[in-house]
Amino acid sequence: MPAAPSLSLVDPIDALLTAHGLRRTDAARRVLGWLLAHPDTSYTHAQLQTALQNDITAAGQGEAGSALDRVTLYRLIDRLTQVGLLLCRVDARRVRRYQAMPASVHALPHFECQSCHRDQPLQGALQGNALDLEVAAQNALQALKVLGYQGLSLDLAVRGVCADCATAAQTTNQTP
Repeated sequence: MPAAPSLSLVDPIDALLTAHGLRRTDAARRVLGWLLAHPDTSYTHAQLQTALQNDITAAGQGEAGSALDRVTLYRLIDRLTQVGLLLCRVDARRVRRYQAMPASVHALPHFECQSCHRDQPLQGALQGNALDLEVAAQNALQALKVLGYQGLSLDLAVRGVCADCATAAQTTNQTP
């Protein structure tokens, strides 16, 4: 009786890395996997390094888990950004923040509080208008492609004071 053919399932992270011409290293899998698992959060380089280290510790791997040094992590997120798997934004304080870039999305609107510097996605808040924003982003990117521009992405940043900070400021001002 012949052996049943085994169906090897391709890891989606490995498939993404291969499709974008990147090596499927443990470090690349961990970084991309973490960011894809937290799609609504943008991380600075230091925050991402801390999150990955905490994940190793929480998994019980302790020192056995291979921690990424800051240079390796920086080079890796730079490559992931160059091939379009990550979105890199520079906030008002000129700090770079990285976030997984969904393949179908051309614009990721976000709000940055000028008081607490939290970075929050706005797609949920925009709801019905998010589709209009996506269409506008696609039109703008297409117009630029026609002019010869390449490797395009669009970052829509709204800056101001978040509701939490505004409420805290009002409470402070009203206290006698």
